[in-house]
Amino acid sequence: MLHLRSAATAAVLFGAFTAGAQQTTMSVPAQTEASRRGAGDTSIFAPLDLYPSPNVYRTGDGRPGAHYWEQRADYDLRASLDTAARALSGSMTLRYANNSPDTLRFLWFQTEQNAFRPNSLNTLVFEPDSRFGSRNFAGGDMIDHFNEVVNGHASALKLRDNGTVTKVDLAQPLAPGKTATFDVAWHFLIPEHGADRMGRDGALYELAQWYPRVNVYDDVRGWNTEPYLGQGEFYLEYGDFNLSVTVPAGYIVASTGSLENAHEVLTATEISRLAKASKSDKPVAIITAEDLTGGAARPRKTGTMTWRFKAHDVRDMAWAASPDYQWDVSSWKGILAQAYYRPGAAINWDDAADQSRMSIEEYSERWLMYPYPQISAVEGPISGMEYPMLAMEAKSRDKFDLYNVVTHEIGHNWFPMIVGSNERVHFWQDEGLNTFINTFSEARRYPQNGDQMQRAAQERAQVEATQRLNIDIPIETGPDRIDPRKLGFTEYVKTSVGLQLLRQEIMGPEAFDDAFRTYIQRWAFKHPTPTDFFRTMESVGGQRLDWFWREWFYEDPHFDQAIDSVETADSSGVEHVTVVYGNHARGVLPIRARFTFSDGTTQDFIYPALVWSTNSVRYVREYDFSGKTVKRIDVDPDRRLVDVDRTNNSWLAK
Repeated sequence: MLHLRSAATAAVLFGAFTAGAQQTTMSVPAQTEASRRGAGDTSIFAPLDLYPSPNVYRTGDGRPGAHYWEQRADYDLRASLDTAARALSGSMTLRYANNSPDTLRFLWFQTEQNAFRPNSLNTLVFEPDSRFGSRNFAGGDMIDHFNEVVNGHASALKLRDNGTVTKVDLAQPLAPGKTATFDVAWHFLIPEHGADRMGRDGALYELAQWYPRVNVYDDVRGWNTEPYLGQGEFYLEYGDFNLSVTVPAGYIVASTGSLENAHEVLTATEISRLAKASKSDKPVAIITAEDLTGGAARPRKTGTMTWRFKAHDVRDMAWAASPDYQWDVSSWKGILAQAYYRPGAAINWDDAADQSRMSIEEYSERWLMYPYPQISAVEGPISGMEYPMLAMEAKSRDKFDLYNVVTHEIGHNWFPMIVGSNERVHFWQDEGLNTFINTFSEARRYPQNGDQMQRAAQERAQVEATQRLNIDIPIETGPDRIDPRKLGFTEYVKTSVGLQLLRQEIMGPEAFDDAFRTYIQRWAFKHPTPTDFFRTMESVGGQRLDWFWREWFYEDPHFDQAIDSVETADSSGVEHVTVVYGNHARGVLPIRARFTFSDGTTQDFIYPALVWSTNSVRYVREYDFSGKTVKRIDVDPDRRLVDVDRTNNSWLAK
């Protein structure tokens, strides 16, 4: 979802939320899981008992177990766009494989267009004109038929409308290892503003959440049936997709997957340009502004055309269509990096294909090779939204702003499109991890605006600001339970800051990167939980991190290190120094201390966070310095940590 583009954006959010709020530097620590169960040890270092027991499906070290399973859903989708009625008609054949050990007698499907019908739960939760509101649009899914096909015979199934999820009773039980086939048809009016996930702008359409998608059935929670409200995102099964999109002949279509019938929908010139672009690291214009105005963009101008796309091992399929799309393409290692945009956006979007290429290159080289044949950035009314191989972005004020959003939405192809976590429950597991990897990509593209460490420092400042204002909440909070004004700095920024601290200050870059890559590799095209992430980071990184997961994800303690006292004594040219480091809040972090001496030299001392484990408020160290005296001691002088009160971080010799 939309990336918080800058510290200035965050400041606006803080101002909107905190008007009239009292500023303070302390908060009441969140109740721990130990105190909830009445246990005696409620310290930050107590064993974390939120982990489920390892089993044959998920191991104790964070790997998929020997009997890990997940369902599979293969779709043949057909869509017809009626631009006069602003409506979509769709049909599909779904093959659903039951790989679980359970016999299923019903399935749940996501019917998410129902968020836009009158009196939906969405309309009761979000103001109509808000970002995730329905804008009082009278839409909704209309199911024309929902059949199960058994031995060539179609049987109409009983449906129970539950709003944005629908229960479907099977014609016969679906045993383990068996596959059910469904034939479904539906239609709906396309909202202008579809909760900032899809919609239309004049002749342009962006279509997502547009077909009945089977809910995830997993070993953790069985059926995952959280409603779609707009703010929480998605949790989906993997499969192979075929898509046929019928649109007016003048339209250009971008979609998840690879275009299968270029010879039917593109001109010979466009096909030739596309072949050139597939071998070029520089953008090649496939459809130019002149092609659009001169009529050379389309093979014909009347009637309809059907565009066909195919995608392998994806969890969703979305598309966009406009008669006004310019189309640029570059490539990296044979992967197409594409940009579709209207002429009015060209002032910045003419760089978008190259921005897409660099994003794919960065994330592939640093974390995991991109497994798909293309990525498409599409311009339109959606301010920032991700789908497999498709990233939706709006016009931007400059190239830096555009890249922040482009690389964020493309980064989502790793989290959660490849690593398929449950976004509707654990929002940080895709948004936060993605925001973290974005700092590397942004620094690579535009180092003049700050290297990765400088960008991480800007995010830390945002977290400190929320804590000083006491508007912070635990990261492990369901997205639909968070005030929209808190969503960005809780799930995106705070998670990114935590991972940065874990990498730079606690585990070290080598151990962190090894563990983080291992997590991605282990859970590619699977459904990891937070526990799987935590266990992988610990087992590969080589540290137990119960305390860190507790303070950073499950509670919201504040951080305030200090120098409580310093005593010095001279003996035969040796200065003996006793320092009492203080921890004035519940949260713990490593200690970074810098001593400045009378001769102008400095010496740094770094102590791991575990030094607070026996006394979380006081840590005493003694030092001897020969031939020089200490003039100043500073805690966290480079501001690498989170600290809500820095007035107590320094000591000066009298």
